[in-house]
Amino acid sequence: MEDMRMCESGVVQPDDVRIIRALQVAPRASFASIANALGLTEGSVKRRYRRLCADGVIRVAGMVNPGALGQSRWLVRLRCRPGSVSAIADALAKRDDVNWVALSAAGCEITCATQSRTREQREDLLGKRLPRTAAVLDVNAFAMLRQFMGGRGHYWAALHGVLSPEQEAMLGSEGPPFTEAPVVARDPVRLTAEDEKILGSLATDGRASLVGLAAAADSTPGRVSRRLHALLERRVVHLDVEIAAAALGYHTRANLWLRVHPSAVKSVGRTLAQEPEIAFAAAVSGTYNIHAVAHCRDLDELFEFTTDRIGSLTGLRSMEVSPVLRHVKQAGTLLYGDRLVEAHRRA
Repeated sequence: MEDMRMCESGVVQPDDVRIIRALQVAPRASFASIANALGLTEGSVKRRYRRLCADGVIRVAGMVNPGALGQSRWLVRLRCRPGSVSAIADALAKRDDVNWVALSAAGCEITCATQSRTREQREDLLGKRLPRTAAVLDVNAFAMLRQFMGGRGHYWAALHGVLSPEQEAMLGSEGPPFTEAPVVARDPVRLTAEDEKILGSLATDGRASLVGLAAAADSTPGRVSRRLHALLERRVVHLDVEIAAAALGYHTRANLWLRVHPSAVKSVGRTLAQEPEIAFAAAVSGTYNIHAVAHCRDLDELFEFTTDRIGSLTGLRSMEVSPVLRHVKQAGTLLYGDRLVEAHRRA
């Protein structure tokens, strides 16, 4: 597996993969700290990081969790008229309250995830705008009930083992950053104007310096540091290391919709969270009660994974495997040609 990661892409080299893993473990670690842990020079780490960002392989950004603000999160499946799906998907991808968009089902279906900051924003999208679009034939929305896998860089298990436990400890690793918890906080956080400015800067650059964040928030580095710690602690924001999976040799993605016996939902969800192919897994409302996203090298690997390892899970009743034809947006970042791009570059 290690050879695959390092050789299938002409862009990503062995040290690049190690840097990506270091960022997964500690997204805001200094270049000097990463260099020290990896045995590289600070200049080399800085150059490689900037090239990986410029090539659309990775992006570090602060992602707001609407659940911490008291808002539910939803997955939506749209069935569209032939010929209209690309335009609708692109329009959805431009919305700030939609953070994941993919085309599947022979180009006639769109799957997207909402991250509405207010109930009014969510109701406007799900209750008014989508149903009134003539090219949309059918809308199915599913509330996320429990998230088993996701968050910071998805903490994608495919890169486990790239660094030694000692190297990860040098970076300050305290174990997986995502822990299973209620999707919607019972005690919502109320954001201040200063918080909003900090979050806005982190959305652009998750590695923005404290000095830069302080300037953006009209505050001081010390105060911003304390506020950022509180926002991270309350799960208002997580620092996402977004990765273009194809650059690491994973060319096949698929939405997995599982129908599981109610008593097995937790055990199946937690098992999926441990699989290296799984980048996201959550319990949802509706006919299928678990949704997951899988990254595989090719369709044959997807077949083996879904039949042998998922197909044998206790409690699984049925499963729909829907390969992604085109990924338009992931974790708030647009994609073009299997690479991450910023909105203005894509235009």
